[in-house]
Amino acid sequence: MCLLHLTITLGEPWPDLLPSAQVLLRAQEELLDYSGIGISVLEMSHRSADFTKILHGAETLLRELLHVPDGYRVMFLQGGGSGQFSAVPMNLIGLKPGRSADYIVTGTWSAKAAKEAEKYGNVNVIHPRLDSYTKVPDPSSWTLSPSASYVYYCCNETVHGVEFNFTPDTKDVVLVSDMSSNFLSRPVDVSKFGLIFAGAQKNVGCAGVTVVIVREDLLGNALRECPVILDYQVQAGNNSLYNTPPCFSIYIMGLVLEWIKTEGGIKVMEQLNLEKSSMIYDIINASNGFYSCPVEPPCRSRMNVPFRVGRRDGDKVLEKRFLDGASKLGMMSLKGHRSVGGVRASLYNAVTVEDARALARYMERFLKEHQPAGGV
Repeated sequence: MCLLHLTITLGEPWPDLLPSAQVLLRAQEELLDYSGIGISVLEMSHRSADFTKILHGAETLLRELLHVPDGYRVMFLQGGGSGQFSAVPMNLIGLKPGRSADYIVTGTWSAKAAKEAEKYGNVNVIHPRLDSYTKVPDPSSWTLSPSASYVYYCCNETVHGVEFNFTPDTKDVVLVSDMSSNFLSRPVDVSKFGLIFAGAQKNVGCAGVTVVIVREDLLGNALRECPVILDYQVQAGNNSLYNTPPCFSIYIMGLVLEWIKTEGGIKVMEQLNLEKSSMIYDIINASNGFYSCPVEPPCRSRMNVPFRVGRRDGDKVLEKRFLDGASKLGMMSLKGHRSVGGVRASLYNAVTVEDARALARYMERFLKEHQPAGGV
């Protein structure tokens, strides 16, 4: 789910344009004639002066919004998060002898990343194996290795709704984070990381482009078997233009970054996301067990709120009824991930407070209509 397709779409018109509409209408206006040059972004050469301006504009906005320090390179690449599951170890696991890396596995995506990294070196999952993904293990249980080339974690797991509320302290070991699903949803101190990557499709654009922010001193360490297209030094040295980049996706991201800046920046996004998620969690917590979220409260995601309906492990009949009713009201994509089931509300930057309020009202009404006398 991306900014351009709201997770929750209301079935009634609103006086102000929703975030996705603001971006889409701007793109529509420029689709046939970008900035008066007579052609579309879809048609222009990626090496033209016009696209260079788009590319540099997106990078400038991103650096400004995130306060990216000097000494970091910003790249706009292809392959999504899954591509970076391979690119990260191929570029960084050789930083130290022994080809080893520490992985904090807290959900589906960090587990997939760790499995992929095993192809290129030794992977150490730094905490005891979790029977279920419902928390971030306490750092006191971690066994970090000073000989690791880097420590990797996914700061928000979309499938299970687990989000880090702190930045891991890895001492002198390079810290790497997959921020695909909460990128630009809250402030982050880039200087604490060696590398950050994020697919744009959740909070900052449409599918097709992945942002990579990497500290310059980490460039030039790719394994010999690393494909040139995944080599950070090559891509950084060519300003993301070694191969034809996802031009239109970068253009759309630039429009989204403009919107975030106009709205007040990342701190405003954080305030709104906290308000939206708190609204839904408050109903879950007050439902006397009718709604249940499996994630431990300190680790509950502001972006993805998974919950079951009817009982702790979910009542399939009630959950289908809930989803059917939501669909009739124009609320889309609330079905939980196929691997876990249940319901999942994804509250990305494009979802407005009023969208979340509409879902909250529906949840309250459904609770009153279906909760047994005396509670669950």
